Amino acid sequence: MYRIRHWSIKHAAALESFYNGFEKLIVALHPLWKTIGYQRLEKPFAATEKIVKGVLFDCQMCGQCALSSTGMSCPMNCPKSLRNGPCGGVRSNGHCEVLPDMKCVWVGAWEGSQRMANKQAIQIVQLPVDYKLKNTSSWLRVAQQKNAPPESAN
Repeated sequence: MYRIRHWSIKHAAALESFYNGFEKLIVALHPLWKTIGYQRLEKPFAATEKIVKGVLFDCQMCGQCALSSTGMSCPMNCPKSLRNGPCGGVRSNGHCEVLPDMKCVWVGAWEGSQRMANKQAIQIVQLPVDYKLKNTSSWLRVAQQKNAPPESAN
Protein backbone atom coordinates (compact mmCIF):
# COMPACT_ATOMS: atom_id res chain seq x y z
CA MET A 1 0.00 0.00 0.00
CA TYR A 2 2.82 2.37 0.89
CA ARG A 3 4.30 2.25 -2.64
CA ILE A 4 0.91 2.78 -4.27
CA ARG A 5 0.25 5.72 -1.92
CA HIS A 6 3.43 7.37 -3.19
CA TRP A 7 2.55 6.52 -6.79
CA SER A 8 -0.73 8.40 -6.28
CA ILE A 9 1.10 11.45 -4.97
CA LYS A 10 3.48 11.40 -7.94
CA HIS A 11 0.49 11.20 -10.32
CA ALA A 12 -1.67 13.70 -8.44
CA ALA A 13 -2.33 15.82 -11.54
CA ALA A 14 -3.79 12.92 -13.53
CA LEU A 15 -5.77 11.67 -10.53
CA GLU A 16 -7.11 15.18 -9.91
CA SER A 17 -8.30 15.38 -13.53
CA PHE A 18 -9.94 11.95 -13.29
CA TYR A 19 -11.56 12.80 -9.95
CA ASN A 20 -12.99 16.07 -11.29
CA GLY A 21 -14.69 14.18 -14.13
CA PHE A 22 -15.84 11.42 -11.80
CA GLU A 23 -17.29 13.96 -9.36
CA LYS A 24 -19.25 15.64 -12.17
CA LEU A 25 -20.71 12.26 -13.12
CA ILE A 26 -21.65 11.36 -9.53
CA VAL A 27 -23.26 14.79 -9.02
CA ALA A 28 -25.09 14.62 -12.37
CA LEU A 29 -26.60 11.26 -11.40
CA HIS A 30 -28.22 12.78 -8.29
CA PRO A 31 -31.77 12.27 -9.66
CA LEU A 32 -31.05 8.55 -10.04
CA TRP A 33 -29.46 8.32 -6.58
CA LYS A 34 -32.43 10.17 -5.11
CA THR A 35 -34.92 7.84 -6.84
CA ILE A 36 -33.10 4.72 -5.63
CA GLY A 37 -32.55 6.25 -2.21
CA TYR A 38 -29.29 7.47 -0.73
CA GLN A 39 -29.72 5.22 2.33
CA ARG A 40 -30.07 2.17 0.07
CA LEU A 41 -26.93 3.10 -1.84
CA GLU A 42 -24.77 3.84 1.21
CA LYS A 43 -23.46 0.31 1.84
CA PRO A 44 -22.55 -0.60 -1.76
CA PHE A 45 -21.02 2.84 -2.40
CA ALA A 46 -19.02 2.75 0.84
CA ALA A 47 -17.77 -0.78 0.07
CA THR A 48 -16.70 0.23 -3.45
CA GLU A 49 -15.12 3.45 -2.21
CA LYS A 50 -13.21 1.57 0.48
CA ILE A 51 -11.71 -0.79 -2.10
CA VAL A 52 -10.87 1.81 -4.75
CA LYS A 53 -9.57 4.53 -2.44
CA GLY A 54 -7.98 1.99 -0.13
CA VAL A 55 -5.81 0.64 -2.94
CA LEU A 56 -4.94 4.00 -4.51
CA PHE A 57 -4.56 6.21 -1.45
CA ASP A 58 -4.48 3.90 1.58
CA CYS A 59 -7.76 5.64 2.45
CA GLN A 60 -8.93 5.37 6.05
CA MET A 61 -12.63 5.96 5.15
CA CYS A 62 -13.19 9.00 7.38
CA GLY A 63 -16.24 9.89 5.29
CA GLN A 64 -14.96 13.42 4.68
CA CYS A 65 -12.45 12.99 1.89
CA ALA A 66 -9.84 15.72 1.51
CA LEU A 67 -7.71 14.08 -1.19
CA SER A 68 -8.44 16.81 -3.73
CA SER A 69 -7.10 19.35 -1.23
CA THR A 70 -4.13 17.36 0.04
CA GLY A 71 -2.23 16.37 -3.08
CA MET A 72 -3.92 12.95 -3.21
CA SER A 73 -2.34 12.09 0.15
CA CYS A 74 -4.87 10.91 2.76
CA PRO A 75 -4.26 13.01 5.89
CA MET A 76 -5.84 10.27 8.01
CA ASN A 77 -2.67 8.21 7.43
CA CYS A 78 -0.89 10.59 9.78
CA PRO A 79 -0.34 8.72 13.05
CA LYS A 80 -1.64 11.82 14.83
CA SER A 81 -4.62 12.18 12.42
CA LEU A 82 -3.66 15.77 11.63
CA ARG A 83 -5.84 17.21 8.85
CA ASN A 84 -4.34 20.67 8.37
CA GLY A 85 -0.61 20.23 8.09
CA PRO A 86 2.37 18.59 9.69
CA CYS A 87 3.13 18.58 13.38
CA GLY A 88 6.33 20.11 14.67
CA GLY A 89 8.03 16.73 14.63
CA VAL A 90 8.79 16.20 10.96
CA ARG A 91 12.35 14.94 10.79
CA SER A 92 14.96 16.67 8.62
CA ASN A 93 14.70 13.84 6.08
CA GLY A 94 10.92 14.46 5.75
CA HIS A 95 9.94 11.41 7.78
CA CYS A 96 7.44 11.10 10.61
CA GLU A 97 8.54 11.51 14.23
CA VAL A 98 6.12 8.79 15.37
CA LEU A 99 6.92 6.27 12.60
CA PRO A 100 10.51 7.11 11.53
CA ASP A 101 10.42 4.70 8.55
CA MET A 102 7.39 6.48 7.08
CA LYS A 103 7.59 9.67 5.05
CA CYS A 104 5.44 12.39 6.64
CA VAL A 105 1.97 12.34 5.10
CA TRP A 106 2.07 16.12 4.87
CA VAL A 107 5.42 16.24 3.07
CA GLY A 108 3.79 13.99 0.47
CA ALA A 109 0.65 16.13 0.49
CA TRP A 110 2.68 19.24 -0.29
CA GLU A 111 4.57 17.48 -3.10
CA GLY A 112 1.34 16.14 -4.60
CA SER A 113 -0.44 19.49 -4.32
CA GLN A 114 2.30 21.19 -6.33
CA ARG A 115 1.57 18.81 -9.22
CA MET A 116 -2.14 19.60 -9.23
CA ALA A 117 -3.93 22.32 -11.19
CA ASN A 118 -5.39 23.77 -7.99
CA LYS A 119 -2.12 24.25 -6.08
CA GLN A 120 -3.80 26.50 -3.51
CA ALA A 121 -6.30 23.83 -2.39
CA ILE A 122 -3.83 22.57 0.21
CA GLN A 123 -4.22 25.91 1.99
CA ILE A 124 -7.94 25.30 2.63
CA VAL A 125 -8.43 24.62 6.32
CA GLN A 126 -10.21 21.29 6.78
CA LEU A 127 -12.93 20.88 9.37
CA PRO A 128 -12.26 18.51 12.26
CA VAL A 129 -13.16 14.90 11.58
CA ASP A 130 -16.73 13.96 12.40
CA TYR A 131 -16.19 10.39 13.58
CA LYS A 132 -19.89 9.61 13.10
CA LEU A 133 -19.19 9.62 9.34
CA LYS A 134 -16.40 7.01 9.52
CA ASN A 135 -16.87 4.19 6.99
CA THR A 136 -19.50 6.12 5.02
CA SER A 137 -19.34 7.20 1.38
CA SER A 138 -17.94 10.65 0.79
CA TRP A 139 -18.91 10.25 -2.90
CA LEU A 140 -22.61 10.14 -2.06
CA ARG A 141 -22.21 12.98 0.43
CA VAL A 142 -20.69 15.18 -2.30
CA ALA A 143 -23.59 14.38 -4.66
CA GLN A 144 -26.12 15.33 -1.98
CA GLN A 145 -24.31 18.50 -0.91
CA LYS A 146 -23.74 19.79 -4.43
CA ASN A 147 -27.43 19.25 -5.25
CA ALA A 148 -28.79 20.65 -2.00
CA PRO A 149 -30.95 23.77 -2.37
CA PRO A 150 -29.07 26.95 -1.44
CA GLU A 151 -29.67 28.13 2.09
CA SER A 152 -31.66 31.34 2.24
CA ALA A 153 -29.94 34.29 3.85
CA ASN A 154 -31.97 35.71 6.70
